[in-house]
Amino acid sequence: MLDALIVNAVLGILVLLSVVTWTVAWVKVRQDKHDVREMKTFEQSFFKVSAWSELPGLIKTSQCALARIAEVGVNAVQDLQDSGPSVLVDPQLALERALDHSMQEQLRTQERGLSELATIGSISPFVGLFGTVWGIMNALKHIGESGQASIDVVAGPVGEALIATAVGIAVAVPAVLFYNFLLRKQKLRVTQMASFADAFARLAMKHLSSAIGVQK
Repeated sequence: MLDALIVNAVLGILVLLSVVTWTVAWVKVRQDKHDVREMKTFEQSFFKVSAWSELPGLIKTSQCALARIAEVGVNAVQDLQDSGPSVLVDPQLALERALDHSMQEQLRTQERGLSELATIGSISPFVGLFGTVWGIMNALKHIGESGQASIDVVAGPVGEALIATAVGIAVAVPAVLFYNFLLRKQKLRVTQMASFADAFARLAMKHLSSAIGVQK
């Protein structure tokens, strides 16, 4: 009774991990499509801006990662303008640090769920293997007790025990595939955000230089 309970528990855990995998993958793929669309729209609108004063209004129209980076950049520029020129503060370095910090925050938000997929892909085969080893161990124990070792007697219990390993592999493969797919998408977003932050920094420094010049 206990032997069957443990094997069934292993299969139940694997089924649960499979449900988690497909749920996380479905949510992340939908989120990725939405993020790509929103970031592309915001980036196109950003490069059409003709005056710095238009940026705050544009930022309010989007919740994408690029808008959040731009919001931090605008606030950093405003702080630099309010503090005025200083020999102790490098405006470009301060702006780049603020943009980089914001980009890292956005990446951490978008990476949620990837670690779960990686973990499931790593442990599922071992969970299945545990079920198989336990099943085979107890099957051989019962065969020894019965004193029958024919192929018909051995094949049934051992074959049933191997199901756990097969299920473990079946759970791990989609998790690994989804993880690699989403990780590649994440790397593309890193490149896009870094490029946007660089373009924003150049525009911000031009605005800051002219603003400080007017103040002088």
